[in-house]
Amino acid sequence: MIIILFTLGLPAAVFGHGVEIDYQTTKAIEITATYDTGDPVSEGQVIIYAPDNPSTPWATGKCDEKGRFTFTPDPSKPGTWDVQVRKAGHGGMIHIPVGGDEVAAGGTGYTTPQIALMTASVIWGFIGTALFFSRRKG
Repeated sequence: MIIILFTLGLPAAVFGHGVEIDYQTTKAIEITATYDTGDPVSEGQVIIYAPDNPSTPWATGKCDEKGRFTFTPDPSKPGTWDVQVRKAGHGGMIHIPVGGDEVAAGGTGYTTPQIALMTASVIWGFIGTALFFSRRKG
């Protein structure tokens, strides 16, 4: 009887394992870049500019396949960090406040000047075409 109880208890002792979970808190910024269609800017080029030198890249990298990129800004450089994402001639820039009591999340939305210019060009094209075909022949 003792052998049966020992045999039944053995697998639980052999296969039971504890789990250690570690975590780290960082002040990283994760961006997600998507096209107007909602598709991710996978493998998009990322250029980061620090507040103290907005003309020279502070760091560069690439988005992952889901359009995500994470970086940790230098805490000794508070201010607005500029992050540019580009791929195949398409792209945009976002301004991220770091330090102080700024908002912890934000985005650019889809109200970029490029979209407004494209919309105005299409409307102008329709108007021009309508005026061309509506003229009198004389």
